Amino acid sequence: MSKLIAPHGGTLINCLLEGAEREAALERAATLPQIPLNDLNLADLEMLAVGALSPLTGYMNQADYQSVVHTLHLANGLAWSIPVTLAVDESLAEHLKIGQSAVLTEQVNGETRLLAILDISDKYTYDPQIEAQQVYRTTEVAHPGVARLYKQGSVLLGGDVHVLNLPQRVNEEFPDIRFTPSETRAIFSERGWRRVVGFQTRNPIHRAHEYIQKTALEIVDGLLIHPLVGETKSDDIPAAVRVASYQAIVNHYYPLNRVVLSAFPAAMRYAGPREAIFHAIARKNYGCSHFIVGRDHAGVGNYYGSYDAHHIFDQFTPEEIGITPLFFEHTFYCKKCSGVVSLKSCPHGKGDHIALSGTQVREMLSRGEMLPTEFTRPEVSRILMASYQQVQA
Repeated sequence: MSKLIAPHGGTLINCLLEGAEREAALERAATLPQIPLNDLNLADLEMLAVGALSPLTGYMNQADYQSVVHTLHLANGLAWSIPVTLAVDESLAEHLKIGQSAVLTEQVNGETRLLAILDISDKYTYDPQIEAQQVYRTTEVAHPGVARLYKQGSVLLGGDVHVLNLPQRVNEEFPDIRFTPSETRAIFSERGWRRVVGFQTRNPIHRAHEYIQKTALEIVDGLLIHPLVGETKSDDIPAAVRVASYQAIVNHYYPLNRVVLSAFPAAMRYAGPREAIFHAIARKNYGCSHFIVGRDHAGVGNYYGSYDAHHIFDQFTPEEIGITPLFFEHTFYCKKCSGVVSLKSCPHGKGDHIALSGTQVREMLSRGEMLPTEFTRPEVSRILMASYQQVQA
């Protein structure tokens, strides 16, 4: 374990209660006021519970919130780019006091599950437009992250969480590959890896992804393929399809002794550059020493420049982030080069490049046509086609 990169802030947090402590907390939780969680909250709670958001031990207080929004650092000076907050309606907030505890809940098949006790150390209001402009670089409601921000409650609660039960989805969605940071670190250590590169994606794998991953793998000991499985936009490819596409090809096209496929439980915020930092820090907690940052990382629409997610790393010293970013430009298949290349390595024009738009991909799949093998592997084409035609049926 000592050979792996240290977690962000130096300690891997564990908010999960066990044994007699958990039993006592469950009994206490039954008497506390309840706060229902939405999908973003549930993803954040799972990440907090297992240490993926180390050094956070709960939802941010006002000092940390304001510092992150305006300076990209926690109040103690540690680099952090995305607010991790719990918003509630004013009507609920009126009944909650600083110093009090509440229980965080979810609804499953009409029943209430008790998830965690929140010790409320702060209660404060905020300006969602300021957060939107600072974090998402826009106040437009057309941006999915901004739209979600505007819909949430007007009061933020800060405080540590003590997790009684993980969300139900942990047991139902990808349980075989839903590795916690302590588990990925144990796997890396067992394999003798010290330098590990993490890859984030909310899309099915195509040949350009494969090229980037394998190029990065040349300079490290192992690769963590870490598809995001939390909440995404309704028009994004479902998580199950994304994971299936990776499972279909990893066994055939990757060296299994040098790759780990694991589900990343975070929800997408579509915060572009800021989310690139957020994703990098989380992968540092999972034990990665390097992190791949591609073109328009965590972007949406035209809100960010193609390489803004690269440039934001210049705002930090390497020591502040800790994990080493690997920057990749747009990659594609070139007919003249006879392979996947990038703008850095290919001298040929667009006429020689095989690139498909989302519309072209959907049209081909709807017609039952396989996508070009230069674009994606046949195994992935078949999974995408089956999924798309099922939706269309």
